[in-house]
Amino acid sequence: MPEYSWPDRGSDKDYGTRVVAAWPDTVRDLPLGAAVTGEVVGRQPFGVFLAIDHHPDAIGLAEITAMPRCMELPRVGEHVSGLVLWHADHNHQVKIKLTEWDEHADLLTSFADMIGQTVSGQVTKLAPIGAFVRVADCVEGLIRPEELPETPVVEGQELMVVILGVDLERHRIILAAPNGR
Repeated sequence: MPEYSWPDRGSDKDYGTRVVAAWPDTVRDLPLGAAVTGEVVGRQPFGVFLAIDHHPDAIGLAEITAMPRCMELPRVGEHVSGLVLWHADHNHQVKIKLTEWDEHADLLTSFADMIGQTVSGQVTKLAPIGAFVRVADCVEGLIRPEELPETPVVEGQELMVVILGVDLERHRIILAAPNGR
């Protein structure tokens, strides 16, 4: 099976027409904030399409813009749950935020209270802009080159780091070695 696909309704040529005709009922029955479940019926780099349970003529879309960086898109055939974010009238899609994404959505905010603290992390990548260090599941920060310890750092290394700042808007944590240069 290819990694990406469009929603497939087999030989049901009237599906699109039914989605449009059912749109007013879909909007009424699935208000903003409503909990929904459904099966992933299509997968694209920008998100997944859902056949929404108990609404056979509705199509949902969970876009990656609402997906935490550490998550992966669910596969076709997976059953998922989520909340209705909005209704896209132009293409008759119910925009959905998957519930499993919520578990990771506020991880950075917990680090905002930890500025100045020293924590342990693992170096995940070295780049010209510095070293990326995983300080928690799904949370990585950057140590700029001038903030790295004087001893060489390698990928996979455990490292003690100080949390210098948290940029919630850019989803970033700024780190330094405790005894930087």
